[in-house]
Amino acid sequence: MHQETMHESFFRFVVLTSALVLSTAATPVADNWPQWRGPQMNGLSSEKNLPTTWNRTTNVAWTLALPSWSGATPIVWGDLIFLNVANGDALSLWAVDRNAGSVAWQRPLGGGNHKERKQNMSSPSPVTDGMRVWVMTGTGILKAFDFSGKELWMRDVQKDYGRFGLNWGYASSPLLHDGALYVQVLHGMKTDDPSYVMKIEAATGKTLWKVERPTRAIMESPDSYTTPALLRHGTATEIVITGGDVVTGHDPATGRELWRMDGLNPHNNPNYRIVASPVVHAGFVYAPTRERPLLAIKAGGRGDITATHRVWATDQGPDVPTPVTDGTYFYIVRDNGVMWCLDARTGAPVYGPQRLRPGTYSSSPVLADGKLYISNEDGLTTVVAAGPKFQVLAENALDDYILSSPAVSDGQLFIRTAGHLWAIGTRAGRRAMQ
Repeated sequence: MHQETMHESFFRFVVLTSALVLSTAATPVADNWPQWRGPQMNGLSSEKNLPTTWNRTTNVAWTLALPSWSGATPIVWGDLIFLNVANGDALSLWAVDRNAGSVAWQRPLGGGNHKERKQNMSSPSPVTDGMRVWVMTGTGILKAFDFSGKELWMRDVQKDYGRFGLNWGYASSPLLHDGALYVQVLHGMKTDDPSYVMKIEAATGKTLWKVERPTRAIMESPDSYTTPALLRHGTATEIVITGGDVVTGHDPATGRELWRMDGLNPHNNPNYRIVASPVVHAGFVYAPTRERPLLAIKAGGRGDITATHRVWATDQGPDVPTPVTDGTYFYIVRDNGVMWCLDARTGAPVYGPQRLRPGTYSSSPVLADGKLYISNEDGLTTVVAAGPKFQVLAENALDDYILSSPAVSDGQLFIRTAGHLWAIGTRAGRRAMQ
């Protein structure tokens, strides 16, 4: 059993008090970044006065050494940053003191870490509600902790429901909504077991429902590395899942499939696994696949909506980076650094193709403060002006490998490279006190 140190005991009191204040405040001072696509679950942040320029020695608040790369995004709530970390065979959850830039506590998530092409088994991002944090590994371990590091419960999803059968390992992050976690396992390349979606009670770890998700996809095409999205339309709330050549909407209460759109793999390609996640904004669902087509879907359908709710499509979709939209403009960064901006409602080109610095782009872009933050695997983050004109505002080099997407909170950016977590800029709360 882990023995709590005096430092951790004091830290337990501080973070629980902070969480209580944050959770009861009528209007938050600034955005937290509670999941991999941020406070709105779509890569958007309402933050202002964010940094535009930096390098390894300039405009850096602090750095924290890390043992390895990861595709998991830093998750930020108040004074804590949570990281899914791989170190050799071991996987662990780190809680980082945001003010000091040091590890407040770390807890084991199990062994069995290994590499699958680019990723290792730390790829799923944690998720938090400000009082608890949940984290899943590519090995299927799912654990819940409070903010002091006390383990609340654990699950072994592979032990409970069978081995994952994705070609490149499991990487989907849980979706947290209304006291429950929604977890997808969409696979088929290395298994004959059916794909499924499950709802887990966040407080206890109990499975509330588990439904199969049928597909006609073949070979590798059933595999999906995406994260579920939340669609609110009128009085309805739905869980949106992409993978296995289709987009589906599910009832959060029962898991029942409410609607389905075909067309993500029109030529029945056997290698059409999906990495980029669905994006939901202003009554639209945007569903990437393996580059082409990317579909824009009108919310509100029931049953087979393939012929009725497709609004537009483009062949200029990404493979890995998830797009981002503010509802007016829809921004696509392709894996080779070619960028497109489309009208979010019609799909009409606004600009593109426009080339960013040549490289491989796996990180998903973030839209905040009228700027797009776009990182490539060489450690370069390009800042592009939001809006109808392509304009590069800055190119910021950290000269280290980046798979993870940026996080934004309280005036700062958090960028994860293979060797470090970087806090970029000065925290807005501290600026206000100066």
